[in-house]
Amino acid sequence: MQPVATKTRTYNSTRRSRQAAQTRAEILTAAIELFTESGWAGTTLAAIAERASVAVETIYSGFGSKKGLLRAAFDVAVVGDAEEVPLAQRPESIRLGEGKLEDRVRAGAVLTAEVHERSIGVWRAFVEAARADEELEAVRVELERARRVEIANSIARILDRKVDGRHLDLLWAILGPDVYGKLVLEAGLSRADYETCMVETLMSLRKVL
Repeated sequence: MQPVATKTRTYNSTRRSRQAAQTRAEILTAAIELFTESGWAGTTLAAIAERASVAVETIYSGFGSKKGLLRAAFDVAVVGDAEEVPLAQRPESIRLGEGKLEDRVRAGAVLTAEVHERSIGVWRAFVEAARADEELEAVRVELERARRVEIANSIARILDRKVDGRHLDLLWAILGPDVYGKLVLEAGLSRADYETCMVETLMSLRKVL
């Protein structure tokens, strides 16, 4: 009887783990949607819970607070899923070092557009929240520092050499979510137009970088 009991417990544990992961994914999807639609102030945990078909207590249990959920939602929006694989280790980042220069630049523009398209709404909610919260402002600053490092690594893959100093600062600004928001959400560029704009910009800058 003992082996049967052990197998049953293992099965139940595995099933619970899958259910917990699915619930977490549904909460994060709802959070990304609502933060994008309504911003930080306009989004409530009750609204997220309703859209995810869970209790508010489930959100508190999994994320601790609305701020914790915002941070987790942004991380997922950037990479596109809840898998614990850094963006730099994913195939779309590895492609930055493959092929001819223009192919690598194009891959960089596509990756940048994909990340911003997924995350711009949550990022804007993050910026909104950070204006009134010192803790979130500190997180925002750290996220921007991390993005600068990621851009340095990505550009090194694309150009096969390091870029730093003011040139890196320029790329950090050009490839950032704020520029994407202005060009796509405010100026009305399509994603294809944005990608072309980034390719042309990077190709024109490569001689001075």
